[in-house]
Amino acid sequence: MQDKQFSQIDGALNKAASRVLATSLSSLMQMPNRDQFIYQFEDLTVDCTRQLLDFDGLTALLRLAENCQLQIRIGEMFSGVPVNITEHRPVQHMAVRTPDHMASVAYQKLFAFAESVRRNPDNTSVVNLGIGGSDLGPKMVTQALAGYHDGPVCHFVGNICPTDLHDVLAKCDPHKTLFIVTSKTFTTAETLANAMMAKHWLEQHGVDAGAAMVAVTAAGAGARAQAWGIDPDHVFAFADGIGGRYSLWSSVGLSIMIAIGSENFSRMLAGAYAMDRHVQQAALAQNIGVIMGLLRVWCRRYLQLPAYGLIPYDQRLASFPAWAQQLEMESNGKSVDRQGYPLQLPAGPLIWGASGTCAQHSFFQWLHQSVDITPIDILVAIKPAAGLDDQIWHDHHKLLAINAVAQTEALAKGAPNLAEPHRHFPGNRPSVLISWDQTTPYALGRLLALYEHITVISGFLWGVNSFDQWGVELGKQMANQIQSGESLEHFSPAARAFLDRLNAPRT
Repeated sequence: MQDKQFSQIDGALNKAASRVLATSLSSLMQMPNRDQFIYQFEDLTVDCTRQLLDFDGLTALLRLAENCQLQIRIGEMFSGVPVNITEHRPVQHMAVRTPDHMASVAYQKLFAFAESVRRNPDNTSVVNLGIGGSDLGPKMVTQALAGYHDGPVCHFVGNICPTDLHDVLAKCDPHKTLFIVTSKTFTTAETLANAMMAKHWLEQHGVDAGAAMVAVTAAGAGARAQAWGIDPDHVFAFADGIGGRYSLWSSVGLSIMIAIGSENFSRMLAGAYAMDRHVQQAALAQNIGVIMGLLRVWCRRYLQLPAYGLIPYDQRLASFPAWAQQLEMESNGKSVDRQGYPLQLPAGPLIWGASGTCAQHSFFQWLHQSVDITPIDILVAIKPAAGLDDQIWHDHHKLLAINAVAQTEALAKGAPNLAEPHRHFPGNRPSVLISWDQTTPYALGRLLALYEHITVISGFLWGVNSFDQWGVELGKQMANQIQSGESLEHFSPAARAFLDRLNAPRT
């Protein structure tokens, strides 16, 4: 019966897609009660009025959510059911932003350590060594909340490229630098290679590496960190059920805590917790995480638009697209469903973006006039960041926000000019305008949790496991094989020729 119902819903959605693609977005925007496509939670407004979607299509999408038992899936995730079925784990990143967990002994220990680093005048620099979720999340949040920094300067090294670490070390005093080695398994090759170089740098300058390095790792990997040389009191664990790209809320966020303080970090967790409660409790039709997850599926599967852009109008959020790119593409870039069967239709769009207004002068030409249509989210705060209190900064920020809303209108409505084809703007380019009062730690936590829920909810709707990432493993395995020199005959002649050049004696 469920398969028949799904076929009916799928058919209705395909018809709705054909209908709206034959309709101008301008006319859709003028439909009566179009303001019902604007969703509100606290001061967060999600304006979906410029989406290529009508009421019948939205009704069918909500029926799809019910058919997929979305509320049950969400409930299972929050209750600790092992929804990460390939790794037999529950999903635990929401648990670490609850008030109960924030009061736990482990969290208080982490907060106390962060505050001790902040109070110590001999700690002027902190370097986080990580990659993927151990780098992108902490770096993005630290940049986003730059106005709240009152601790040591925090640097982030993710790439194994030697220039990344070298250029950061050039800014640091070895006698006043703390290194945070962040690796869930404490086997990540790139992170440990950078950590070894950092350890060598410290020892070259007569610094005890054991006192200048800490480890952030999964609960089961603490022994590896200690064997590597990290003091047991400097090992901060997080649960195995917290995936790297979902981990900034845990001890992986130690660098954030040091930069902005434990109180501001707690406010960020509180914002995420508020969004968790909204997604868990709100009715599907008013649930912002559900609506935006449904829009991901609508754009990718039914409008057949393979990419999705994220444009934050805030220079401090410039790293947000990269964080969200890993979040969504590592989670939902799959070709099989949860049971291992091939997907009949693709899941997960290509996520990309950059900060506005700079993006307007780079790739917005392509967004406006390319043959391809790419939906985007435009994100902007109504007020400038804390600390920019003078009226002149408010006026300057107002110009930024005006640009944001102008782009959504221009993309949607276009400007027909058939007499001069080069000046013709076809419009019909969908977007979502997301706005909030001001980018505080609370507001940022709420926004980031929303995008996590968009990722997970769209994964539930596509039927994929959004919590594993086997696709990142093969390249690592082959790199390890080359490093060890084993079975190189299985590599291509071109690869072996490259390795011969790489291994040639230095001249």
